[in-house]
Amino acid sequence: MPIVIYIKTNEMKKVYQIISILLVVAISSCASEQSLQEYFVDSAENPSFLQFDVPTSILNLNDTDISSGQKEALKSLKKLNILAFKKSDMNASEFEMERTKVKAILKNNDFVELMKMNTPYGKATIKYLGDEDAIDEVIIYGDNKEKGFAVIRVLGDDMNPANIMQLIEAIQKSDYSGDGFGPLEELLKG
Repeated sequence: MPIVIYIKTNEMKKVYQIISILLVVAISSCASEQSLQEYFVDSAENPSFLQFDVPTSILNLNDTDISSGQKEALKSLKKLNILAFKKSDMNASEFEMERTKVKAILKNNDFVELMKMNTPYGKATIKYLGDEDAIDEVIIYGDNKEKGFAVIRVLGDDMNPANIMQLIEAIQKSDYSGDGFGPLEELLKG
């Protein structure tokens, strides 16, 4: 025998209200998760941030000086998006707030951590999006409590981690002077 539950009209309105509230909370919590790309766009107009793109062509690597794996890695790279926050006495509380936002975005399970390191400039983390053998984006995040923080998005198609490491070695061996990264260098020295 089926069980039938009768709900009075007032009780039904309460049930609808509760369901509506739960749906609004669920939808707004999903929508409130900001992507790293959205964070870059939202921060572009903020004077505390420095944002610029660097094309991979700026690396000026001569085809004859690099191996086939390094050539493949160079072809898979598109550009670097750089967003940096320069901390000052005037924006110390904003620095903490923005740093917290970036760290929350990078805690997303889509980002896979490659490594953490301590550098002369501060702490850094390298993460990626995509599959192990076909990375679409590498994220380098570094911060320094006195100077600020920087997020670098290395964008590409199906980047191979082994080839990327070979490319980094080729850049280190080349006579590349860091042209194009001047604003970031100033922040780090600042």
